Order: sequence, then structure tokens, then C-alpha cells
Amino acid sequence: QVQLVESGGGSVQSGGFLRLSCAASGYTVKMGWFRQAPGKEREGVAAIDRGGNIAYADSVKGRFTISQDNAKNTLYLQMNSLKPEDTAMYYCAAGGSGIWYPDLRPGLYNYWGQGTQVTVTS
Repeated sequence: QVQLVESGGGSVQSGGFLRLSCAASGYTVKMGWFRQAPGKEREGVAAIDRGGNIAYADSVKGRFTISQDNAKNTLYLQMNSLKPEDTAMYYCAAGGSGIWYPDLRPGLYNYWGQGTQVTVTS
């Protein structure tokens, strides 16, 4: 069983930055950040596997950075140059088994945090 606790969301003006954190307990083979805006499907933002391989959604490449501190068992998402379209509930997720691959498909993750709201105003 893996437990995930996110923090770091908030409201920021366009062009600003935020850093999300996700404290994890338990063994994982991959972790990722996902987001869901009202009326839209949940989408993958960034993912990292146990080997350190990383994947980003095209919409955030060059602006967001995913990283993990293995000693603290914590996942981070540094979000720079934020845009109003980044506004969503952001979720941390983890996969506890399977291959090591930074997958951006939500259906391949079996553990989810409670979510943290990110709002970007223009």
C-alpha cells in the first residue's frame, strides 16, 4: 500500500511559478503528476520512473520540471511560466508494480493523492 500526500498548490498570476510536493510511503516503480480541469478528462503532466527516466506532456515541456528526492521519498513538480490554461486540480500518483516506465496514462497508476488546486489568473 502506498500513501501520497500533496502540498504546494495555490493561486498565482500568469507567468508566475509554483512548486508541488508529494510525500510518498511505500515502494513505487513510477510516479507522476496529473491534472484535471472542470469538465475535462484527467491528463498526465509529467512522470518519472524508478530508474530516473522522465516524460512530459507537450503542453508543459520547457516550463515544468519533475524531480524526486529518494532520501525523502518525495516527488516534486516545479512549474514555471504558468498560464491560465494550467489551472486545474493536480494529483500525485504512483504505480506500485510493473515495468519501470514514466507513463503519462492515468489508468496505469493505482495509488492517488487527494489533489491540490492550482489556479493561474491572467
